[in-house]
Amino acid sequence: RPSGRDARTACPYGGGTGKGGQGVMPLYQIFLDRTIIILYKYFSMSTINATEIKKGMTIKFNNELYEVTDYDHITPGNWRAMIQAKMRNLKTNSTLEYRFRSSDRIEVMLIEMTPSEYLYQKGSSYIFMNTQNYEEISISQELLKEKTKYLSANQSIMLVYCDGNLIDVQLPITVDLKITETSPPLKTATITNVSKSATLETGLVVQVPAFIEQGEVVRVDTRDGRYMERVRPVRD
Repeated sequence: RPSGRDARTACPYGGGTGKGGQGVMPLYQIFLDRTIIILYKYFSMSTINATEIKKGMTIKFNNELYEVTDYDHITPGNWRAMIQAKMRNLKTNSTLEYRFRSSDRIEVMLIEMTPSEYLYQKGSSYIFMNTQNYEEISISQELLKEKTKYLSANQSIMLVYCDGNLIDVQLPITVDLKITETSPPLKTATITNVSKSATLETGLVVQVPAFIEQGEVVRVDTRDGRYMERVRPVRD
């Protein structure tokens, strides 16, 4: 039977030596460990009143994770205040509007944002690199969904984790993509009067002004896929 230091090592909890030479965890260590667990759970997810909801929060609602994209406080006459929240499902990317009562409790989730860079596609997976530790991460097309149409090599993005699990890939608000196919430009077109379809390097199809030519680079809003402007080449 181990004794002395070996006995303490053999004990699954560590700590001092009790009767018979077997390791016994001191009471203070038990309380400390339990306190750490409780604090971890508290800071990983906590509840707030609906009136404290803020834009950008990640909450758990109906066992799904949502990002609060907008909210409005409503006070209908003599009724209690209500909060109209617009939320984005982090798994399906669908939007939901829900009216919370001021007395409702909302579970807020702690998330971690990791700066990363998109590298390349490998089959049905997309390879990213954590720019802090240079670790490569493979993400399935199932998780990325329509976001794959905004990805180009060396693009900076944010990986979103909750409780250690990857739950979302956050794109920049705008991306610059090259037009690979579109009809010839109309000489008489102005900036606002005529538009046409254009296929970008990622396969995304957008409506662009008729004067835009194939091979040009355009700026697109990743939130709705809307053309914003033509990107002029940088001259040395």
